[in-house]
Amino acid sequence: MKAIVYEQYGPPNVLQLREVTKPVPKDDEVLIKVYAATAAAGDWRLRKADPFLARLFNGLWKPRKIKILGFELAGVVESTGSGVSKFKPGDAVYAACGNGFGAYAEYKCLPENGCIALKPSNLSFEEAAAVPVGAYTALQFLRKGTIQRGRRVLVYGASGSVGTYAVQLAKHFGAEVTGVCSTSNVELVRSLGADRIIDYTKENFEDDGTVYDIIFDTVGKSPFQSCVERLTPNGFYLRAVHFSPLPIVRGLWTNMTSRKKVIGGATKENAEDLRFLKELIEAGKLRPIIDRIYPLEQAAEAHSYVELGHKKGNVVLTVRQ
Repeated sequence: MKAIVYEQYGPPNVLQLREVTKPVPKDDEVLIKVYAATAAAGDWRLRKADPFLARLFNGLWKPRKIKILGFELAGVVESTGSGVSKFKPGDAVYAACGNGFGAYAEYKCLPENGCIALKPSNLSFEEAAAVPVGAYTALQFLRKGTIQRGRRVLVYGASGSVGTYAVQLAKHFGAEVTGVCSTSNVELVRSLGADRIIDYTKENFEDDGTVYDIIFDTVGKSPFQSCVERLTPNGFYLRAVHFSPLPIVRGLWTNMTSRKKVIGGATKENAEDLRFLKELIEAGKLRPIIDRIYPLEQAAEAHSYVELGHKKGNVVLTVRQ
């Protein structure tokens, strides 16, 4: 089968299209014929070993554990292991691959009990591939912040993959939502349902004195102290991205010395969240935002674009038509 492989850390051009062995499902696995995947921040960061600690996970001098990137996918079940009962050949599914990555390939094996669910019927494969990681990350963090009707929520990075889902989900749960984005993304964020939009190129959200029950930083760029100061006494500062130990230490100190909570950490992949998101999507209450679509062989170009940090929503790789 064809796959995008990288044998060394570095710039996008380390990604090469190769012929590799087609996987065979174990007893508890399904073999998915992949139709689409995404080029996400997690992919290019592992490709570059950024942060450097990623090398402890994937090989100090060159990639050893993971050589095929791709964190999420959509496709069709081609075959199943002897012990599989939840899926059958022909099922259209979408999934997150977990720490094994591997979606930049024509086929991928995943455990039946992994983060895999039937694809929303009203989405194309390209659209469905753009849902799992961004959407369940937004969902799980908002739940950690006890999202509920009437909450005042600020989404920092409202036009990105996690941010576009965070705006929509917060509105679904009945919150009053303020989105922070750049000028070019104001109309997009408004279309997602944001009640108020702050264009960070023209104003600082700290300046108007508004306080929030939840401040959700989806991109790791919000000013820590200002965010804590803009929380209600029992508010939550949610940080989906941590690249240095300092915010972690400051968060622990805030949690110890006040009733405010700074929450980061990893999300948990589970099929239950994918099924919940499927219901919302099929009910017309949630939609993926796709910026660009590239064929699989142009994965390097897709990574170059994503690495600029200005994408709207998601960038998708089409593996097959």
